[in-house]
Order: sequence, then C-alpha cells, then structure tokens
Amino acid sequence: MLVKAVARAANSMVAAVRVQFDVPGVREGKVLPDYKQAVGISTEAAQRELLPVGVLVVLIPIIVGFTLKAAALGGFLAGIILSGQLLAVFMSNAGGAWDNAKKLIEEGQYGGKRSEAHKASIVGDTVGDPLKDTAGPALNPLIKVINLISLIIAPIVVTAKGITLPLAIVMIVLLGAVVWAILQSKKPADYGIALDAPKKPEKAVATSGH
Repeated sequence: MLVKAVARAANSMVAAVRVQFDVPGVREGKVLPDYKQAVGISTEAAQRELLPVGVLVVLIPIIVGFTLKAAALGGFLAGIILSGQLLAVFMSNAGGAWDNAKKLIEEGQYGGKRSEAHKASIVGDTVGDPLKDTAGPALNPLIKVINLISLIIAPIVVTAKGITLPLAIVMIVLLGAVVWAILQSKKPADYGIALDAPKKPEKAVATSGH
C-alpha cells in the first residue's frame, strides 16, 4: 500500500513539474517556478495516503479480538511480529542494495552512466527508494501500534461474553472502514492528475552569472 502511495505522490509531482516547465521563463531561469505547489502536493499526499494505512492498523486488531477472541488475537500478534520483522529487513536490504548498485555503476562499473546497466539500475533504485525509505521503516511503528492497541483491548476481549447485537453492528461498520481503506490503496498510480494552471510567478531571478 505504501509503495503504491509513493508512486501516486511521485506521479503527481511529475505532472506538476511538467506544468511548471510550460510557464514562460521558467526553463530559462528568468522566472521562479511555483515551489508552494510542489510542497503542497508532497504534504497533502503524505497525509492523505497514510490515512487508509492508519485505518487498517488501528481497526484490524479490534476486529480480530472481538470476533475471533483472545487466542486468535494472540496468534495474530505473533504473526505480525514475525512476518513484519522479516519483511522490514527484506525491504530495507533490498532497497539499499538497488540504491548502491546504481551508485556502483555510476562510478564506472558495468559500462558506467548511460549504459543499459545504468538504465536498469535506475529502475531498481526507483523501486528501492520507497522500499528502504517508506515501506520498510513504516513496519516498525505498525508493529508497535498494533501491539499497543491489542494490549489496551485485551482485558475487554477476555471478559466479553459472546457477540451482542450492538457489538455486531460495530464490527460491521469497522469492516466497512477496512474495505474502504483497501479500495483506496488500489487506486492506480497514473499521470492523469488534474492540476490547476500555476499562477504566473511575480518574482524574477537575476540571470547574470548563472
């Protein structure tokens, strides 16, 4: 989910930069581009894209605990810790390896810059960056939050006697929220992003000596 979120945010930034390049004077360095738009895209994406992930992290242990009871919640936590740790190490190492491979090729190995190996390494680095900088590190707080929520609800889960009608209604609502979060993460990462035409920048930069 986070890798796709990074792709959507990056494509939004690419679309914004292309629009900025069409502003007269930006390519020549005579006019400043609209930096606020780029910062806004990054900030909005960081907040919007993390919402579905946060919904899953908070609601899934609650649903598991109250519908499948304490034993299932304990097994769920064990699986989260084990698989999450292994996946985090894999993502961090794989992403770092792809990043270092590109740097090695840029130093002259395997044909150096502009070679086919360099082009392939750029693709690998493009995938590796969200792995080692976003998805991999995010698994650590994910494990912590799920464990924290599970410990908070554990006494209620243990003492709860069956699934009552109000509890069933709440679980259905929570399941609906989880389905919504999953559907949000399935949005395609394409370039078809509607952007407002940037305002003509008022400030200009001196071009002499640049």
